Amino acid sequence: MSNSSYASFLITTSQLFSSYFTYINFGLGLIGNLLNILVFTNLKIFRHNRCAFYLIVESIIDIPQLTQIFVNEIWKYFMNGIDPTNIFLLWCKLRTILPQWFRLMLASIVCFAAIDQFLCTHHSVYLQQLSSLKLARYQICIVALLCLLHTLSFGFFLEIIPLVGCVLTNTGVINYFSFFFYPVLNGLFPIIVSSMFSILAYRNVRRIVRRQIPINRRRLDQQLTAMIFVRVIFFVLLQLPFTIYRICTIRLTIVPANTLEYATVKWAQAISITLVYFSHAVILSF
Repeated sequence: MSNSSYASFLITTSQLFSSYFTYINFGLGLIGNLLNILVFTNLKIFRHNRCAFYLIVESIIDIPQLTQIFVNEIWKYFMNGIDPTNIFLLWCKLRTILPQWFRLMLASIVCFAAIDQFLCTHHSVYLQQLSSLKLARYQICIVALLCLLHTLSFGFFLEIIPLVGCVLTNTGVINYFSFFFYPVLNGLFPIIVSSMFSILAYRNVRRIVRRQIPINRRRLDQQLTAMIFVRVIFFVLLQLPFTIYRICTIRLTIVPANTLEYATVKWAQAISITLVYFSHAVILSF
């Protein structure tokens, strides 16, 4: 098999891999997130709980995030494999703005939930009182607005370039995304914050047995801390490959062709995007 034929085979299989897992992620995510919402809203034990509120909001955000990539895949199917993102400028901008907004929201919520669980399991009454359901609602509203303004401002620099597709065209914006957004704002910063506070919350829960608190409250704290701890693990493991991929490729322009270089990038893209979208399909209400 020649290099050209082998590259063509890799490109085709990467597209099939991406398509199949888009359907799987959408199916699992739709069922899982609806299940999360039903459990956290209907069970009395989770009502008026700040951590459960964050998880409900996350599930509400996850559904449109998975839906938009599913719609794009269906649209691509009816267009005989042609990605509409590379044809329609409006869809090009929406397909970049919406996922970026949802990913920033997801990272913020995971961090908020980890910090909140650390505060409510801490032995200090002062730290426990720092977080409230009212404050959590304000935080979500403010972060949603800031994240949306952030993504909208950079949507103006997206253009469709023939043979390349929907890409950023401004050098300054490309540098911002290469050196700050993906490595820090949507990369290491939320990973470090969520990991650190989830570990601290887990440590608090291990000491909670010694404290004189009702057994029902103790079990709730232990259950929610376990959920957040598992959620953070999934977030870190599934977010990291996509962050690395985007840092490496945002400044890389490879014209579609039957070459091993292009095929390798397509496989890296398929795997990293599949993993980051699977992060939106994780079921927590176990």
